[in-house]
Amino acid sequence: MAQFTYKARSRSGQVMQGVLESADRAGALSKLQRDGLYPVSIQPAKGKAAKTKPEKSARAAKVAAVKPIKEGGGGRIRFRRKGRKPKLQDSATWMLQLANLLRSGMPLTMALNSMISISGKGISEEVAIGLKQDVNGGKTLSEAMAKNPIIFNEMSINMVRAGEESGALEQVLRRLAEHFKRFAEVQSKFVAAMIYPAIVGLVGFVIVLFFMTFMLPKFTEIFESFNATLPKSTQLLMSVGELAVNPVFWIVLFVVVMASTILFVRYKATENGRRKIDNMKLRLPVLGKVMRLNLFGQFARTLSTLLTNGVPVLTALRITRDVIPNVVIKDAIVMAREAVTDGKSLAEPLARSELFPKLMIDLVRIGEDTGDVPGALENLALTYENDLELELRVMTNLIEPAMIILMAVGVGGLLFSILQALFTITNNIAR
Repeated sequence: MAQFTYKARSRSGQVMQGVLESADRAGALSKLQRDGLYPVSIQPAKGKAAKTKPEKSARAAKVAAVKPIKEGGGGRIRFRRKGRKPKLQDSATWMLQLANLLRSGMPLTMALNSMISISGKGISEEVAIGLKQDVNGGKTLSEAMAKNPIIFNEMSINMVRAGEESGALEQVLRRLAEHFKRFAEVQSKFVAAMIYPAIVGLVGFVIVLFFMTFMLPKFTEIFESFNATLPKSTQLLMSVGELAVNPVFWIVLFVVVMASTILFVRYKATENGRRKIDNMKLRLPVLGKVMRLNLFGQFARTLSTLLTNGVPVLTALRITRDVIPNVVIKDAIVMAREAVTDGKSLAEPLARSELFPKLMIDLVRIGEDTGDVPGALENLALTYENDLELELRVMTNLIEPAMIILMAVGVGGLLFSILQALFTITNNIAR
């Protein structure tokens, strides 16, 4: 008989651990289930545990069964994150873990119970316990997920429902994990492309602020002691420096910035304002192309994933509309959905919106002719994601030298004004 160390949960959710004997791992799993425990992990015993006598092992298991482990360790307070939307990568990891448990042969209820212990910062333990309790109470997984709309979006719920109806829940969870993973990769690339320009801009601002508030006043005292007529550039710089050290200026600037921000947010909250701002984003010189590629990739990827998993086209278009953040693209999707409801093809209303590129329309039309629209959309998503990566690289290559040049001009202008004043004073002294 082999010995196994186990970690399991009781029906009340407490974590137990101990050592038991069984012919194999499957037998150990059955023993725990008969005792009303939900296994989290079962491993062959090693070291001292493997050498323990059978009687002591059984006694150790009983002792462990009455001594639940305090989760979190050290009496730490665990803050609940039930209402916080998880990151894309966290959602991908959670879906993939659940799919792996189902693939190993675990029933859904047991798999959800195991997910309680591996739930991380994305999907909280409280949410995982709620899912397990709902499924144990007779609800489907999609119904249990629908009770947490902030954690699980409508796309996830509909795809899981389609997977339950088709008997392919594991495959659907894997596709969801892949979907979230790809979106997380695109998001991380976009953020990474903006890190360097942001750092350069911040460093430049700090240098100028330091010079204006600490160095310039010292130069000002020197210039005033000579009673010389300073160049206009130096006079302008000194006037700006006086503002930089004046607290009233910063208070006024703060009020102006806050008022402008509030007005912008309120304007953006209006339907007309949001539409104009989103339309302007799409037409920006360099950043606009990056945003268009990102939005078209989201549209193609989301719609392809939904259609592949058996979600009806009208429902898929509605969910895709909710996923897309740009109002202008949303309106085009709504028009396309209404046209599809009337029996028309998807490519025709997309072309009529004059927003979607010709490549997308042509490939969707080909997909409709061949009966493989999801495949055509998948190819489009890959194309736009690759193009987006290239455009991000180009944008970064353009922004980096532009930021360096701007920083050089700013710092160079400060030095020029100071040096010009020094040369003027030196010439006056020489005379």
